[in-house]
Amino acid sequence: MKQFTMRDEEFICENCGKKVTPLGYTARDHCPFCLYSKHVDIMPGDRKNTCLGLLQPIGIEKFKDTYKIIYRCSKCGELHRNIMAKDDDMDLIISISSNII
Repeated sequence: MKQFTMRDEEFICENCGKKVTPLGYTARDHCPFCLYSKHVDIMPGDRKNTCLGLLQPIGIEKFKDTYKIIYRCSKCGELHRNIMAKDDDMDLIISISSNII
């Protein structure tokens, strides 16, 4: 089982430059405007990954009663998955949903 360190932090998205506020109900792990994330964790919230590449959203997969965004790291190529947030840009979610896995 993965260890989870709760980190719901404000940040400036390195892809689109917008200010991203904390989510408030769970950890914020990606930008709701462009859906990009950053390869910063080994275990969720630990901030111990030295890669620091941008995680590009490449697809969607069904997860329980919601969806996960599938990412590919632009630096190391590793695949990652994050649960979508309530405030994510649904037009972008729909645009990458053709890549359902």
